[in-house]
Amino acid sequence: MSTLTITTVQTDINWLNVSENLLSLENKLKHITNTDLILLPETFATGFAINLDVAEDATDGPVITWLIKQAAILNAVIAGSVLVKHNNKKVNRFYWVWPDGTIKFYDKRHLFRLGNEGAHVIAGEKREIFEIKGIRILPLVCYDLRFPVWARSKNDYDVMVNVANWPAARRNIWDTLLQARAMENQSYVVGINRVGDDGNGTAHTGGTAIYDFTGEPLFQAKDNVCDITTTTINIEKLEEFKKAFPAYLDADNFNIT
Repeated sequence: MSTLTITTVQTDINWLNVSENLLSLENKLKHITNTDLILLPETFATGFAINLDVAEDATDGPVITWLIKQAAILNAVIAGSVLVKHNNKKVNRFYWVWPDGTIKFYDKRHLFRLGNEGAHVIAGEKREIFEIKGIRILPLVCYDLRFPVWARSKNDYDVMVNVANWPAARRNIWDTLLQARAMENQSYVVGINRVGDDGNGTAHTGGTAIYDFTGEPLFQAKDNVCDITTTTINIEKLEEFKKAFPAYLDADNFNIT
């Protein structure tokens, strides 16, 4: 298949209220059909409450149980990040759940120093690539977006996905870096951000968007509103563009340690 249909969910998050957040999302998603991938924001069930005791068990917590159920009901991969208990701390885990219950995950690599995330969260060590219908997808979480080496394509992915709680105060950086990552990596880029104020009083205006491999926006959500939109991207167009302009062949070789 040369197309991927993506549903982006820009939503507010009720601070620390897991059951209310899951119920709200369930109601918003129940009419979604004919999509391949549903993307939720970072810490969609709790908000970015890294310093509080809100992490769940990695195997059978209420959020992962809900993700498994929704993937089956909606017949689509559903993904977003969850705070998960790990080694007396937690990880900021990007779960990727298939309709058959298969689960993969990526743990956020770059921890937000300004928010003291590293005091409570263990950094991920492994870069992951997931696939849907043979289409290769790089998952990132929020602050990861600032680090182009970690995100650099080795011609090993077609779509970069970043789920975030990116604050309004640095919104221009979010918009700019999403576009830059698309251009420099010759890939589609999908950014999913929340709206509303969190429990620390941090404001979020959204900025959920999909950019093509030239940095042109295919979709941009309206600011400060909940927005669920489904967009289809064409991988054949990406392949044709890279064949005509194969800049990736001149990329530097490097290893990440």
